[in-house]
Parts: sequence; structure tokens; C-alpha cells
Amino acid sequence: MIKTNTSPPSDIGQATRDRLLSAAGQIFADHGFQNATVRDICSRAGANIAAINYHFGDKQGLYSEVFLYACSLAADNDTAKADSGLPAPERLRRHISAFLAHLLDEGRPAWHSKLMARELVEPTGVLDDLIGHSIRPHFQGLIDIVSAILGPTVPADVVQRCATSIVGQCVFFHNSRPILVRLDPELRFGHDQIEALAAHITTFSLTGLTAFMPAREVRKSAAALKRANHA
Repeated sequence: MIKTNTSPPSDIGQATRDRLLSAAGQIFADHGFQNATVRDICSRAGANIAAINYHFGDKQGLYSEVFLYACSLAADNDTAKADSGLPAPERLRRHISAFLAHLLDEGRPAWHSKLMARELVEPTGVLDDLIGHSIRPHFQGLIDIVSAILGPTVPADVVQRCATSIVGQCVFFHNSRPILVRLDPELRFGHDQIEALAAHITTFSLTGLTAFMPAREVRKSAAALKRANHA
């Protein structure tokens, strides 16, 4: 494991670290890990090459940090835990809303998505770290919600496929965004639009999940869906 500086950074040190992360993110997204150079990153960040060693250990450590920063779902995981006492359909809506906000946030730099796309095409060990750090816990949270909706008698493989289908709906709007905005130039993904989209995907998913439920769970889901639509 790469060791980086763990002492609390000064204000100046933190500013340098932030500039390095931002510069590295853009350059890694544009050129990939192998072709990105430490010299280019430091030039863009206005930092000394030694700063990378100080803050991140080396180029690999910097890549790991910038990738995990850009792709982290920690805030979504915290939201899911905070909502654990709510009815499962409402937990599902909030989970979908948080995930969509992460995927479609118009305030994020464009390189975030480009970096993830490049990593999927040219995977490094960072992808494995990310899966263990945030993607797997996030997906497990969704599986737990779907399991609570479907009931205890539905097989685990069915639950997982249903959870994957929900993820697929969300990811579609991220991956197909260039097409969608050309089909509808007025399309926006601000807070209100994301909430409306989350409500739609939740309703669509809850309706679809009934096909896998025992009759008793179908009645419960129908009642929950009715309450959600009138909320």
C-alpha cells in the first residue's frame, strides 16, 4: 500500500494538494494513467514535483486519490444509513435520488465522468479499490432495500438482478446524456428534475418488482406506491 503524508496539512499545503488533485484529474481523464506525466500535472497545478511525493507518495498514489475523490459514493452511503428507519419504498426513492444526484450533478467538472469511463476501458488496480471502498457497499445497500420490498421468500439471485435493473435505469441517463440533450435541448438535470426522475424510476421499479413478489407483498407494495403517489 502506498504511504502518503498523513499529518494535517497547512492552509497552503491543502491548497497545493487541491490544485494537484484538480489538475491530475483533468490530465488523467484526457490522457490516461500511463500517458499522463507528473511534470504536466505539476505544471498545470503550479506546484513543485516534490509536492506529489509529499502529498501522495507517487503518481500511482495521486491517481488513486483523485479517482476515489471523483467517484466516491460515501455521501450516498451515509444517506442510506440515515434513512434506515423509513419504509423500504421511501428508502428506495431516496437511494435512487442520491445516486442520480451523484451521476448527473451539473456542478461537477466534466473530467469526473471522463475519468471513470477511461478507467472502465483501461482498468487499473484503482477500480478494485473503488469497488471495495464504495461501489460494493452502495450496491449492497440497494440490495437490502430491494430485499425488504420483495420479502424474505424471494431468492437472492432474483433480488440482485432486480437491484441491477434499478441501477441500469439510473446509469442510462448518465451514459446517454449526450443523446438525451440532443433529443431535448431543454433537458436539464437540476435538483427538481433529478427529484422528478427519481420519483419516476421509483414508481416504475416498484411496479416492476411486483412481478416477483408473493401476493401478500404485492398488496403491501401497492399500498406503499399509492401513498408515495399522493405524498
